[in-house]
Amino acid sequence: MTENELTQYLLSKPESLEDYPFGPEAAVFKVHDKMFALSAVRGDGILSVNLKCDPLQAVQLRDVFSAVLPGYHMNKKHWNTVLIDGSLPDGEIERMIDHSYALVVKSLKKAQRQGMELRHGKEVLYRD
Repeated sequence: MTENELTQYLLSKPESLEDYPFGPEAAVFKVHDKMFALSAVRGDGILSVNLKCDPLQAVQLRDVFSAVLPGYHMNKKHWNTVLIDGSLPDGEIERMIDHSYALVVKSLKKAQRQGMELRHGKEVLYRD
């Protein structure tokens, strides 16, 4: 997955926006002002993306995939850093993005969720 493909997939999530609150090196992807992903190219040139994750699943993913690490500069219980180094299938990266997005949408205020459900359908928002 290239940086452009990653960005396009993150922006394909309903009502997602790209922002740069930490400077031009780190792209933050939000839904209703809540972050669900942060992508950046590391110092070693490897693209990475921080994704929210269920705590139990976060540990399991780290055990299975060497490219999944505790969230860099994040709450390591709830966030993973995923290295986009070619070792993970694109479908698995997309699944982790979907999971992160769904967790954040579930945490939105009821009125925000209901509006999104009306506009996009539950199956799109909560697919993980």
